[in-house]
Order: sequence, then C-alpha cells, then structure tokens
Amino acid sequence: MSKVLVVSDSHGLTNELEVLRERHLNEVDLMIHCGDSEMMPDDKVMNGYVTVKGNCDFGSYPLETTTEIAGRKFFVTHGHRYSVKSSLMNLKYKAAEVGADVVCFGHSHVLGAEVIGGTLFLNPGSIRLPRERFEKTYVILDLLDEKIKMSVYDISGRELKDLTFDFALPKK
Repeated sequence: MSKVLVVSDSHGLTNELEVLRERHLNEVDLMIHCGDSEMMPDDKVMNGYVTVKGNCDFGSYPLETTTEIAGRKFFVTHGHRYSVKSSLMNLKYKAAEVGADVVCFGHSHVLGAEVIGGTLFLNPGSIRLPRERFEKTYVILDLLDEKIKMSVYDISGRELKDLTFDFALPKK
C-alpha cells in the first residue's frame, strides 16, 4: 500500500509546508503540491514536493506533470489553464489524453473529490485561504488495489473524519 500527500495553494506559507513534510515524511511515499506555493523551486521548503506552477508562481516549475506510484498514474496541474472554477470538463479531456487514474489540482481553494469516468479528480483545498469551508485542508490518499481511501486533515494535523471517503477505483 502506498500513500500520497496532496496540498495546494499555500500562497507564501513556509513553516506550514515544512511541518507537513516532517509530520508525514515517514508515512507517505509521495508528496504533491498543486501550485500557488509562491516559492521558488530551489527554496528548501519545496524539497520533497512534486510541484507544478500556479497562476501566482514564478520560476521554472512545470505547468503540469505526470507521475506513477503503486500502479496508478497521477496527473498534476494547478487548474487555472483548464478553467476548473467553472467545469472539470477540460481537465477530464486532458486526463483521458494522458491516461490518468488520479488528477490532482488546486486553484479554486475548494476541497473536493469525485470519480468521473473511472478517474479520481481531487482538489485538496487550501492551507492558506480555503473557500466554502473554514478548515485549511490537505489530503492523504491510501492507494489500495480496488479502491483509494481519502483522508482529509486540517493544517494542525487533525483528521477530519467526517470527510474520509473510499472511492471504488480498480487499477486500470
């Protein structure tokens, strides 16, 4: 079983990203930042995070990336280039194009997850400026053979148990 930490939209926070990394370093196999860190790629706070460029970022981050872990293909983007605030349709087409099992994105600062056409679309919310919730959130995914378990945490590390969800998602 592999675990993936997903965070987004930290907008200049440094200590919090370091705390997340140290808190979960021995527990997760991959850490993803979906953009708008407002940190340069060589900043030590970004060490260990697979990171993409958000609309508020500078530097040489990629606009999007793919990575594989535990037989699952992840597509990571910030989301602003796919109009995620109005629809997931553009992102759905891109996910199909790259053969993604899981799509991680940010931009809207709204925590959300849903399976569309056999692909999990995940926005971990924001650890700086959440919208539609008070909690500043990030997510840990447990990648199992026939499902993906999503656990949501607030910035203090408290699990929001009422938001835990299992997605039936067999490996492709």
